[in-house]
Amino acid sequence: MMRHLLSIDDLERSDLDELLDLGESFLAVTRRDIPKVPALRGKTVVSLFYEDSTRTRLSFETAAKRLSADTMAFSVSGSSVAKGESLRDTVQTIEAMGVDAVVVRHPSAGAPHRVATWIDAAVVNAGDGRHEHPTQALLDALTLRRHRGIGLDGARVAIIGDARHSRVARSTAKAFAALGAEVTLVGPPTLLPESLIGWPVATTGDFDELLPSLDVVYLLRIQHERQDATLFPSLREYTTRYGLTVERAARLKPDTLIMHPGPMNRGVEIAAELAEGPGSVITEQVANGVAVRMAVLYQLLGTGAPVA
Repeated sequence: MMRHLLSIDDLERSDLDELLDLGESFLAVTRRDIPKVPALRGKTVVSLFYEDSTRTRLSFETAAKRLSADTMAFSVSGSSVAKGESLRDTVQTIEAMGVDAVVVRHPSAGAPHRVATWIDAAVVNAGDGRHEHPTQALLDALTLRRHRGIGLDGARVAIIGDARHSRVARSTAKAFAALGAEVTLVGPPTLLPESLIGWPVATTGDFDELLPSLDVVYLLRIQHERQDATLFPSLREYTTRYGLTVERAARLKPDTLIMHPGPMNRGVEIAAELAEGPGSVITEQVANGVAVRMAVLYQLLGTGAPVA
């Protein structure tokens, strides 16, 4: 049984497959008339978010409730953090209330790893700075696997955009590659990682050259909040060279999937009509996120049969 989920590097291929299989089981639960099982009854899961979030926070809270766990939500703006309380004191205070798992989002890389050394509760990394976002990678992998079958061997994936500042890009690239996909990061040099150590990927600045061969186009948001310089001339030029426009989409294979972790900048990295087009699985990613996070929480806290 896992102790924490802090990084995709914590998971072997067999662990990934097991979590995705479990996610499939919980996906069936989410489609029931009453989408709830008693698997974590008596457990308490707290969301500790130091950054804004819609999809991840609501997804984890929904996942915990569907497993019949109790939930607590921490808000920085209404807490003693505003009075100067440290992260360590905050998490130890929360643990003293009797929680079993802490879901942490923090602007500093490595923060969830530190939290895991301070408390006995299970810790899930829900995004730490520019570092990692492992459950996003898992839901992306489940989404792709549901369209390609169990293995992702040979799938050609392009992750386009601001990989330098993206925790999603790092985690998803690692997960896809571990499951057999060929991953290429696409973007201007200023938006690609400074170093590719630990990145199982190729890189290119030529999006158009890859288009006809891709099985997956994975678009990233321009993360202005993590940038400290102007890294490209303008959004218009970025869209011209790296945006998924209607014209570019016409050059994709008919079954190419379009993915995005959200939130989207429509008209920048993706044309608005493509976000809801037949190749888009963006809404499906969100739905699969609840099931995957149910799987993660169950793996950390559950005993007995997960689905009843």
